[in-house]
Parts: sequence; structure tokens; C-alpha cells
Amino acid sequence: MSAENVKKITIVGGGSAGWMTAIYLNKLFNHSEKNYQITVIESPDIGVIGVGEATVHSIRFFFQAMGLDERELLAETNATLKLGIMFRNWMKPRNGKTHEYFHPFEHQRLGQLLDISSAWFLNNRDQIERYDEGVCLSAGLIKEGRGPKAEHSRPYQGVVPYGYHIDAVLMGRFLRKKAIEAGVIYVEGTVKEVVTEQGNIKSVKTDSESFSADIFIDCTGFRGLLIDKLKQDNWDSFSEALPCNKAIAIQRELPEGHTPNPYTVATAQTSGWTWQIDLVNRQGTGYVYDSDRISPDQAESELRGFLGDKSNILKSTHLNMKVGCRREFWIGNCIAIGLSGGFIEPLESTGLHLIHLGAGLLATHLPTENPSQALRDSYNRLMSGFYQDLKQFIVLHYCLSDRDDSAFWRAAPGTVKHCPKLQEHLAVWRHKICEFHDLAGSYATTFTDENYRYILYGMQHYPALNLSVQAEQSQQVFGQLEAMTQKAVAGTLPHADYLRQLNQ
Repeated sequence: MSAENVKKITIVGGGSAGWMTAIYLNKLFNHSEKNYQITVIESPDIGVIGVGEATVHSIRFFFQAMGLDERELLAETNATLKLGIMFRNWMKPRNGKTHEYFHPFEHQRLGQLLDISSAWFLNNRDQIERYDEGVCLSAGLIKEGRGPKAEHSRPYQGVVPYGYHIDAVLMGRFLRKKAIEAGVIYVEGTVKEVVTEQGNIKSVKTDSESFSADIFIDCTGFRGLLIDKLKQDNWDSFSEALPCNKAIAIQRELPEGHTPNPYTVATAQTSGWTWQIDLVNRQGTGYVYDSDRISPDQAESELRGFLGDKSNILKSTHLNMKVGCRREFWIGNCIAIGLSGGFIEPLESTGLHLIHLGAGLLATHLPTENPSQALRDSYNRLMSGFYQDLKQFIVLHYCLSDRDDSAFWRAAPGTVKHCPKLQEHLAVWRHKICEFHDLAGSYATTFTDENYRYILYGMQHYPALNLSVQAEQSQQVFGQLEAMTQKAVAGTLPHADYLRQLNQ
């Protein structure tokens, strides 16, 4: 393609959203010849919001497709590996013990005559183990402090699926370095003015320069600096379904004698929940809460009380969260990706996943000539569906709680009425296993019926099954799983040993 025909994409905002989008579009469109000149304008004055610093497992596929070296990525971002999330205190204590369950990334094992979930119930295994302990390998690995990697695991592969705990600021820098090396233009500056013309962005201006482009991508976070210039009243709030709208984040040194866990911990508190995410050099913690129930000062006090030792705190930050999504993500020649497009509270670590979805979907919808309204409508419909699907999955975690010790938790079961489909499903799932067909046709992108089962049965929303099979037929799968777990534990490295090798 001749230089005069090369189109321009200008991304305003760096961080995870800007640099992931830049590196993705550059890889896809400019790998053999230059079809787009891609520029990222990143402000040195606006900080990166790295709230949860955890990912879902599918982000591995993004990093791998971008040609990034996994060991280099992990080493440069102080990352650890993540097998899932341990939920604690989301229901009343059971038998004097804090309620907990684990949500792994792992697919569940197939049974023979019956699916493994039905077999688990019919064999009354809820009397001897948690659901996750009975149907996956990951629960056995974390009990023994093992990660997903064997001695000779290839990059981006493990015995079970895994995601990452990652320093968001360092990851932004790492991706910026890789994008620049690949030919993306980097401009350090703060956009002061957005010029519009006939429903499009004509240019953006910094203190020293003006930038025109064919396509503008808004990665300016909650500010929505570009997209808001094109349309007001363009936000679908999820606040009624998901009332947690603020967070206090605290970074602290790893507690003495504590080795990084290969999983995130999400512990329910009086008016929300706290996260604990172990990096190799520190622990990221935070309290996501409903500001209608407690004040920022009360939230910080509760978090500090939960953490205990105050001497090892490195940094604390109060954050406002705008929970919901755009009604239209793509307007004219402007597309909002990342926080500017929407935000689901960080309970299931979907932030980077949604950036990946937004960039990938844009790539498939971006034509060589001017985009039609039909393409914009398709993009907007799909992105809205993704956010609505994730909203429903997050509400599932809250609405099944039986806690009644605070106003927040007494109100939690009522959040399901803002997800009518989920309400219908829950009634059905009192009488049958949650299965693929129940959710078929949805906008699920990473959480399927298998993930729903981990939450449903972890929160003890059990079905009354009307099935009868020979015990030996249904028990065989559990013996096989136990043998596989023992083999996996024997064949994988302790998580701490793997991290030590990375950083030598």
C-alpha cells in the first residue's frame, strides 16, 4: 500500500487499554504491509488505574498471539500465576467455620453415564468436600502450593488453565515498549481539546500539536474524553444490580513468611468485599464497597483492620468506580475501549478481558473504506451483550448470599431482580443441573455453564435431582480425578519455586 493510502488511527490514552489496543491492531493490520499509521497519545500527568491487577485465563491467548515472551512478561511486571479465586465469607459460617469456595479456570471432567456435577450430588459428596474439590485438579494444586507449570511446560501452557497477577503500571510500560518496537508511534502529551465535525472527531489537540485521524480510539478511562464529545446520555448504569461503586486500594509488603499464592482471595466484608493479590514483590489489596452504606473513611478503617499489621503499607488510594457501559461504544469515527467504554466491578478480574474483546471485535469490524452504520450497530450490539452477560454473572455471586448481618447483605438477594433471565434460571436450577443448553445463545465470552456451576454450588444453590444410577458407575469418575490430581501435584512445580526461577 502506498504511503498516501495509509490510514491513521489515533489512540488517546495509554495504560492497559491504549497499549493493548495499539499492539493488537498493529499486529493484525501491519504485519506484512503498513495499512494504518497507529499513534498513541499518552499523558504523563494522568495516572493508570490498576485496581485489581488480576486477569482471567484467556488473556494468555492475547499475549501469545502478540508474540510476547511469557517469561519476559512475567519478570518485567512482577507477575505471579493465578489458578482462580478463593471466595471467603460470602455466606454465613458453616459448622463454626468461615464459608469458602474456589472458582478455578479449569474445565470440569466428563463423567461416563452422568456429568460429574450430577454424580457429585448423587453420591452425597457435599458431605465430605467442597464442590470445587470434587470436580477439578486446581483445588488440589493450590492445597499443595503448586502452580500450573511443570518443569518443562512450554510458554503459555500448563497442566491446568491459568491467568496472572500482574502490576498494571509495569504492564502498561512493557506493552508500550513492545508496541514502539513494532512501529507504533508514541506521543507524550495531554489532550486539551477535542474538535468535532458532523458527528465525528476531526482532531485532538495537545499543548503543542494537533492530531487528525481516520479513526480515533478513546482509552481515556472513566473520563470518556472523546466519546462524550459525540453523544451525551450514553451510559447504561448497572448501579442497581451492582451497587459497589468505590474502592480503597492498599499496596503492602508481603506479610512475613508469606509466599505468593497462585490464586486471588476475595473476602466479603460488611458492605462489599476485599481482594488480596500477591505479586512477587508485594501484595495488592483493596476494599470494593457501596458508598451508600459506608463512607471512604469507614471503608479504609475496615480494610486496615482486616489487614492487621499497618507497618508494611506502601501506598493507599481511594477510587471512584463508574459501573456500567456505553449504550453506544462506537459513534462516528470514535470507539471507546477499556474504562471509557464500560466497567464491571473487579470481582472476576474482567478488565483486561474486556479490552481484549473490544480491540478484537474492532479489528473484525474495521473495513478498508468508511465504516457503515451497520458495522457500528453490530459492534455496539455485541459489546453491550458482553457487558450485560458479565453483569449477570457478577450478580450471581451476591444474590445467593444468606448473610443478614448488615444492610448491604440483606439487600444483596434483591439484586437478582435486575437480571430477569438469571432469576428464571435460578428457579430452574433448583430442580436440575446448570448445563450448557441453559445458557446457549447468550453473549458469554469466558464464563460458561461450568463457571456458573462453581458459583452456584460454592454458594450452595443445590438442585434436587430425580436421578438414580448404580453407585459404582458414578463413583468411577472421582477415583480417576483423584489419581489425576495426585499426578498433577507430583508433576508440577511449587509456585514459589517457579517464581524464583523466573527472577533469578
